[in-house]
Amino acid sequence: MQLGTYNLGMAILKVSRMGHPVLRTKAHAIDPKRITTPEVQRLIDDMFDTMGEYTGIGLAAPQVHEDVRIFVAGTRAGALGATITDDDEMPLMALINPELTLVGEPAELGWEGCLSIPDIRGRVPRAPEVRVKAYDRTGKLVSFTATGFPARVIQHETDHLDGVLFLDRMTSLESLTFMDEYERHWVRRDGDDDDEDE
Repeated sequence: MQLGTYNLGMAILKVSRMGHPVLRTKAHAIDPKRITTPEVQRLIDDMFDTMGEYTGIGLAAPQVHEDVRIFVAGTRAGALGATITDDDEMPLMALINPELTLVGEPAELGWEGCLSIPDIRGRVPRAPEVRVKAYDRTGKLVSFTATGFPARVIQHETDHLDGVLFLDRMTSLESLTFMDEYERHWVRRDGDDDDEDE
C-alpha cells in the first residue's frame, strides 16, 4: 500500500464513481506511526478540500482512489466531543482506522446521497447510534458516540472503507430517485432536506 503523490498546497482530487474497482475493495489500515507523516496529512487536507468543493458532508479515501482507512466528515470547525447528537452541527473530523459499534437495529430510514453516485438519492436503514473508536489526524486515539444524522454519516463513510455503497444497504429500491425528482416530490412530502452527499 502506497499513497499517491500530491502537489504542495490545496488540491481537489478526482472522485471515483460507482463502477470503479476501488469502491468495492476493502481499504488497508494505516500504521498509526504514519498518521502524522506529511504524506498522510496532505491526503487528509486534500480530502477536506475535495469534500468542500463538492459540497459534501463526508468523503472516504477510496472515493479519491486511495485504498486506506481514512475518512473526513463534518460541517463546522470545532472540537470533537464525547457525544455528537443530531441537534449539533457535526464538527469536522478526520478519522483513521475507525471501528464502529452499532447501538440499536439498523432500522431508521433516512435519505442518503454519495459523491461517487452523483445526483441519486435513496432511503437507507441505519442504526440510530454508533460508538466510534479511531485515530484522529494527530495520531491520538479518540472515542465518542454519535446519534441521528452524524451517526448516519459515520456509518456511510465507514461502509466505503469496506467496499460497501449505500445502494447495498437499501432494503427497497422504491425510493431511489434522481436529485431533481427528490427535490420536486420527496422533500415537500417528507419535510426532510438533509440530503447532502456523503
